Amino acid sequence: MEADRPEDDLPTPEESGSDRPRGYTPSKKELGVVTPKRPAAGRRPAGDAKPLTKQEAREQRRARRAAISEEFRREGGPRDRAPERGLARDVVDSRRTVGTWFFGGALLVLIGSGPTMPPVVQLGSNLLWVTLALAVVVDSVLISRRIRKLVRQRFPKSTERMGGLYFYAIMRAMTFRRMRTPVPRVQLGDKI
Repeated sequence: MEADRPEDDLPTPEESGSDRPRGYTPSKKELGVVTPKRPAAGRRPAGDAKPLTKQEAREQRRARRAAISEEFRREGGPRDRAPERGLARDVVDSRRTVGTWFFGGALLVLIGSGPTMPPVVQLGSNLLWVTLALAVVVDSVLISRRIRKLVRQRFPKSTERMGGLYFYAIMRAMTFRRMRTPVPRVQLGDKI
């Protein structure tokens, strides 16, 4: 009965031979122990048996990237999914903003203020720069006030920081409408 115990089948250090070093540990194979297989749950499913060519792999990566890019363009990232941010986007997208004209005006100012330009053109470009800067500041204040009013009205228990929301809306207002991400949900002139 005692011979059936698995410990009796294991070789003792005296039986295993003296050719092994003192700190030698026998392997599981030498001990007759089978290593258990890992469970199939949690493993990645086996892919196609045939490996992809470089061109096929490249096409798959491009298609995956295009799908991710399209989803981001349509829905935005995690920071864009808050309802307060959606409201701020709608406020900006429903009106014409001075910020969209700012970069075009800045290019004119850059060209007009060159040292080779006549003094009258330089003066005009500097006046244009001041006018654009003041218009952007006034427009930003108006957007911020409108957003504050609507957020307090529609989301009275909002935990969103208002300063971050204002900055988000102002940066969106300075971006060309076609380049805004996520894409505008409302048309120009729509009621919010």
